[in-house]
Amino acid sequence: MDDILKRLTDKKKELDSKKSLTPDVLKNLEGWLKVELTYSSNAIEGNTLTRIETAEVIEKGTAAVVKGKPLKDQLEAINHAKAVEYIRDLAKQKKGHQYITEEDILAIHKIILTGIDDEWAGKYRKSEVFIKGAAVEFPLPQGVPYNMQEFQEWLETQQDTHPVKVAADAHFKLVSVHPFVDSNGRTARLLMNLILLINGYPIAIIRNEERVGYLEAVNLGQTKNDLQMYYSLINEAEERSLDAYLNATKGEPVIPILMGKGKETKLLKIGELAEATNQTKATIRFWTNEGLLEVAKTTKGGYALYSPKMIEKAQEIRRLQSEERLSISEIKGRLKRV
Repeated sequence: MDDILKRLTDKKKELDSKKSLTPDVLKNLEGWLKVELTYSSNAIEGNTLTRIETAEVIEKGTAAVVKGKPLKDQLEAINHAKAVEYIRDLAKQKKGHQYITEEDILAIHKIILTGIDDEWAGKYRKSEVFIKGAAVEFPLPQGVPYNMQEFQEWLETQQDTHPVKVAADAHFKLVSVHPFVDSNGRTARLLMNLILLINGYPIAIIRNEERVGYLEAVNLGQTKNDLQMYYSLINEAEERSLDAYLNATKGEPVIPILMGKGKETKLLKIGELAEATNQTKATIRFWTNEGLLEVAKTTKGGYALYSPKMIEKAQEIRRLQSEERLSISEIKGRLKRV
């Protein structure tokens, strides 16, 4: 963890030492990041707009022609883009992340839900919440104001902690309180980026392609207090953005880096895959031997390594077994058709 954070610090220092980007390059890069953050953050929550449709809606509003997509999805894109601009402006006003208040967080949430659920936009929930498929207990509604006060007090003490870790921890703590009836994840990701911006770091984007691993990493932290995978994912997202900005200062391509192309994906050991899917190592090994899971790479010592894509596949295998009662041979046939 310390080595990764040191690398991020070094890259930020390198970026700070470079000549400023030209206004046109900076505007284009920030505009692209706003669209990508909006698309990815909304898509993680089930929004059906594509990247192109998201960009179109952000530019033209509800006047954009998006056939067959709910108005709610369009409003989510418009609101999220406004929230990105809000945190950028707010970051310029704050001298440090310790000055972020509950009112700031409520304001972010209000922007996200305005016109979608005005009754609860910018307000704490008054009912219990549950996440389907997750064995996580959230605070009772009457405890939320107290939890959020504690959260703000915690943030005030995080002056000597690395900003990227503070941002990651703030995101995790907020989704674990789950203070709102909806849009907790979007608000938490925007809060994380507000903290990064205040500290001079670029926006970090958890890509929609990382959705399954991201949700599993958060769940692993909440249920087993294991945040290793979660920190790794956040750190990698921030490093992508730093590398993109550094490339921009050199006149080199930035989009492939932000999209995660050209960079080797971190492979999972069998134990990591087992933990991420709540299975035993024996089960993962059995499914692998049966040809249901693919090994991406074998180490010199003979250990199997798996692509993060196998998390979603393993979850589907278990679903087919438990919900549809399919046999191994039937599951093989089903997976081949997917």
